[in-house]
Amino acid sequence: MDAIERENQSLKGVLPKVYARQNLDPTSLGELIDLIGNIALGDAKSRSADVLGHVFEYFLGEFALAEGKKGGQFYTPRSVVELLVEMLEPYKGRVFDPCCGSGGMFVQSEKFVKDHQGRLNDISIYGQESNRTTWRLCKMNLAIRGIDSSQVKWNNEGSFLNDAHKDLKADYIIANPPFNVSDWSGDLLRNDGRWKFGTPPSGNANYAWIQHFLYHLAPNGQAGFVLAKGALTTKTGGEGEIRKALVESDLIDCIVNLPAKLFLNTQIPASLWFMSRNRSNGKFRNRTGEILFMDARNLGHLINRRTKVLSEEDIGTISDTYHNWRNKSPSDGGVSASGGQGGYEDVKGFCASVQKEWVAELDYVLPPGRYVGLPEEEDDFDFVERFTSLKAEFESQLKEEAELNERILENLSKIKMPDD
Repeated sequence: MDAIERENQSLKGVLPKVYARQNLDPTSLGELIDLIGNIALGDAKSRSADVLGHVFEYFLGEFALAEGKKGGQFYTPRSVVELLVEMLEPYKGRVFDPCCGSGGMFVQSEKFVKDHQGRLNDISIYGQESNRTTWRLCKMNLAIRGIDSSQVKWNNEGSFLNDAHKDLKADYIIANPPFNVSDWSGDLLRNDGRWKFGTPPSGNANYAWIQHFLYHLAPNGQAGFVLAKGALTTKTGGEGEIRKALVESDLIDCIVNLPAKLFLNTQIPASLWFMSRNRSNGKFRNRTGEILFMDARNLGHLINRRTKVLSEEDIGTISDTYHNWRNKSPSDGGVSASGGQGGYEDVKGFCASVQKEWVAELDYVLPPGRYVGLPEEEDDFDFVERFTSLKAEFESQLKEEAELNERILENLSKIKMPDD
């Protein structure tokens, strides 16, 4: 560990040096070294970094899965990160995450550029984290992949009280801030210059995070981030007025309703917000006065009883819909970085492009379900067939229940009581 730190300045004082402590079982430690020593890393340096990076990410994910709520504090599920990155397409510029955890957003951004034959040096990484252990994980995560982490900062106070990048104006902000934080020191920041759209309530940091992101966005910058679904409708402590100001200022580009059970540390329903400082800048079509709503609650699949993930197809469906809506039409030569081309259409129950006047009529609430409507029902629905099928299924379940009850009574009768 000392040798690695000497050769890699960005890791100085970061790596753990606990492997000689007496409380570590030498047999387990030896087995771990054997396991790592037998990994076929190959000859190519780049391949070695790839394998080590995959191993590191795998262990992070497995640990977070095992730890549940505690693990979710430092790990954003991979499929959520992939979706954010695929939708934002951060090819070139400054990428910022002011609550960066173990660095998953950065790693996926670099992977996105590499997968699409871009130039990694066209991206620069900026981050901040208040948990020192998590920050160390982030530094290691980036170092393994050869990503410059010199601008990933740590301090105890966090992004609100001690902004480590005060003067940064980022081209892309990708983040998963902690949901509904009540102890964010809001009372100490009532007159902060970041609150351009209204002072966020001291009991909930959601709208403080939104305005912190906007404060750090460059004039043509874009942001994609996760928030608790309640932020779409809340009116507590002036949050409704802040949301109204964001809509009227034409900053909100897209809202995505996410499936339940995606996050390890909370059962709170979540949504994705995409915001843009300049929605008429010529890079994409002029979306002034429009918001795209997507309801993706029915997507994703369970990997265990309590955890769901988005498949590549799910991610493609959502991101392609956004790109097709955002891009210029094919007649104007519109094409996205990922190859998607204009040709958007509303789909009942899934997506709708809405004028902000309609949002105003609904009192500036933003849940996608209010705008996308219900999916089209199948025309060939046969009531008799469906009823017969359900009736047969119910009768079968009643029969199975009777058999199980009989077996339970039989087994209970075999139990000998102490007095017998």
